[in-house]
Amino acid sequence: MASQYYQDMQENFKNNNKSREFPAHSAKVHSVAWSCDGRRLASGSFDKTASVFVLEKDRLVKENNYRGHGDSVDQLCWHPTNPDLFVTASGDKTIRIWDVRTTKCIATVSTKGENINICWSPDGQTIAVGNKDDVVTFIDAKTHRSRAEEQFKFEVNEISWNNDNDMFFLTNGSGCINILSYPELKPIQSINAHPSNCICIKFDPTGKYFATGSADALVSLWDVEELVCVRCFSRLDWPVRTLSFSHDGKMLASASEDHFIDIAEVETGEKLWEVQCESPTFTVAWHPKRPLLAYACDDKEVRLVVVGQTVLRPE
Repeated sequence: MASQYYQDMQENFKNNNKSREFPAHSAKVHSVAWSCDGRRLASGSFDKTASVFVLEKDRLVKENNYRGHGDSVDQLCWHPTNPDLFVTASGDKTIRIWDVRTTKCIATVSTKGENINICWSPDGQTIAVGNKDDVVTFIDAKTHRSRAEEQFKFEVNEISWNNDNDMFFLTNGSGCINILSYPELKPIQSINAHPSNCICIKFDPTGKYFATGSADALVSLWDVEELVCVRCFSRLDWPVRTLSFSHDGKMLASASEDHFIDIAEVETGEKLWEVQCESPTFTVAWHPKRPLLAYACDDKEVRLVVVGQTVLRPE
């Protein structure tokens, strides 16, 4: 018997599954992310810029374009509690922190290599950035100085703190999840998560689960406390490039070179919906307060799928 939540969300998707396109860049979009209050969406692109949109009801209105990087903006993220600050990672060997109130770059931090992944600690104090040489640098978000630097002996893909800010997770090229204590950065555990390259990782907002996506086209759901795999999602055929949990932690979006985004119910693994795409999807991001999904495919637009105003009824 399908849960009430499942039935409600299926109904919501059936009635609201139109995808809307918003011009964003002059080249491919690599990354999209919502500010913590959900008012703004930022996108980073191969065109060396970031764009910021304001969400007005169900559409995105472009607010500003942020220039300064000398190479592709590969990933970006927002401050976890300050909705005005975001940070971009670029192949130009810098990261830049931007303030949407002044539309200015408030800090440029030089790093040792071409940066490909970035995350902001849940307490807002530290930014971690990873480069193509598998070095992760931990940067003080206030002084903009390096706090620590770790060279890894494996291919580092995506990086993330846990929600409690006391562990640091890395996905690697051998299919493992490496877990370090934080701030000590001492190895705690290495989990053999996938038989091939483990590409991406995301924590759910409730702190109960995290998910990993792999080159084997599988998404694995993990219990944060027990560090055991709870279930796998296997509807994609291509390497899983991007993941995002909905604001309530009940839905998981995953995408790849398949021409659809899989939307799963987290607790059962059942397919709630699939969002059709015309090309591979490189980045997905659920809104932090509403069932609204932003994503970007192999082109210059940012897209939105609005799934009703709210989840209809609690179970």
